[in-house]
Amino acid sequence: MNKQTNGVKSVIAAVSATALLLPLCACSANGWSGISGGYSPDLIIDVTLENYVYEDIVERGFISAAEQPDSYFSLDRNTASYSLMRRITEEGRKVDKNSVRIEEYINYFDYDYARPTDGALALTGNIMPCAWNEEHKLMTVGIAAEEIEFGTKRNNIVFLIDTSGSMYGDDRLGLIQQSFSMLVETLSDDDTVSVVTYAGDSRVALDGESGAHKTKIANVIQDLEAKGSTNGQGGITKAYALAQKYYSSDANNRVILATDGDFNVGARNKKELIELISEKRESGIYLSVLGVGMHNTNDVTMKTLAEKGNGNYAYLDSVNEARKVLVEELDGTFNVVAKDAKIGVTFNDETVEKYRLIGYESKMLTQEEFEDEKTDAGEIGSGHTVTAVYEIELKSDVGNVATAEVRYKLPDTDESESVSLTVTVADGEKPLGEDGVFISCVTEFGLVLRQSQYAENASLSSVIRRLEQLDCTANGGDPFKAEFLSIVKKASTLY
Repeated sequence: MNKQTNGVKSVIAAVSATALLLPLCACSANGWSGISGGYSPDLIIDVTLENYVYEDIVERGFISAAEQPDSYFSLDRNTASYSLMRRITEEGRKVDKNSVRIEEYINYFDYDYARPTDGALALTGNIMPCAWNEEHKLMTVGIAAEEIEFGTKRNNIVFLIDTSGSMYGDDRLGLIQQSFSMLVETLSDDDTVSVVTYAGDSRVALDGESGAHKTKIANVIQDLEAKGSTNGQGGITKAYALAQKYYSSDANNRVILATDGDFNVGARNKKELIELISEKRESGIYLSVLGVGMHNTNDVTMKTLAEKGNGNYAYLDSVNEARKVLVEELDGTFNVVAKDAKIGVTFNDETVEKYRLIGYESKMLTQEEFEDEKTDAGEIGSGHTVTAVYEIELKSDVGNVATAEVRYKLPDTDESESVSLTVTVADGEKPLGEDGVFISCVTEFGLVLRQSQYAENASLSSVIRRLEQLDCTANGGDPFKAEFLSIVKKASTLY
């Protein structure tokens, strides 16, 4: 586990004046001040500004297709790493390389893959040039999920909200209050909403209210205050109990946890959290995690909770991101169409010399885990697209490159399904569309921020040049892809 810590000391106010003002501030152990929802150098004498916790990422090297042709990993559409990077970059700072999960950068965006005509998922394959190494190619496998309209199933939702002192501020509890209020407006009268909060202890703020009473629900959320330590385990246990109380087999039963991940009390270590969430997911209640805040963000905790809770993990850096996750992409956030989704890719050693999967470092599986139907893997929501990128070296300009198989379960029946695709060298002869160029750009951007030893000739100037040629980044194009171009330009002044 990697912990990035940068201390900044500021001695501005007199000690006596500071002492008078301190009772007005809600501070966590690492110095967060509630004034204006951020750090106040006028009030804090000695504060540690950054205290992120990430898992160490160890990149995989190239693998000989002759010696090890198979590659297996879990699929999901978590996006937290990208939006966290966006906030840090916009603040004019470099990101910790261990925060860069390149697959989450790629999967933050939607791509125009063919939707399934039979089953929950469809696959698309492509071969394209590798912009940072002209001797290599990129192979992509794109997964597109069927689209289910939100509201076709009743919702049983528990908002589990961290109200500890570290959540004080407009970019923390304040942002969550705005976000959940937007979500409440989308609910139907048949939906059931509960609210559980946790700080030093946990409490039920709202017990099974009808979605018809939107004003009452919103008022309960808006009245919450941040103070105290963090009993995450107690809150999680109580939230699952409420979700179980109003459980319905024909409903979307989900706990939505909003936190900065700063668990000071209760199940603090990863093993205990895995055991707790793994036990609860068997009840058919899914867990989504929304991360907020800066400077003491425990990315490890939030990522673990989401992955083991059969849910997704997003980081909210703004109201716009909240609208994207909880309104615009609500179908995919709430409606899981494929659970325990995992992929196996087998390379043809007559065509491929070596290959390297980019990203997914924490989601690798063994062949036994891939073949075992009991393996807990990822979830894919309605309308979502998921992309895997391999960097490969070909030794033949004809033939099959690889065969990909995705296995998953239907969430309502636990029935196992699979879908397969064979990618050929001829796929690289097709005109490279905007999706392919954009994926290549995001991947190269991630390699630079990742400080990858496999980046070769990767550069942000190359990424900018290619992005500027795409219609999707111009006025009237995809707003998120257009925003990405501005982020790369900002990052180019930092790296």
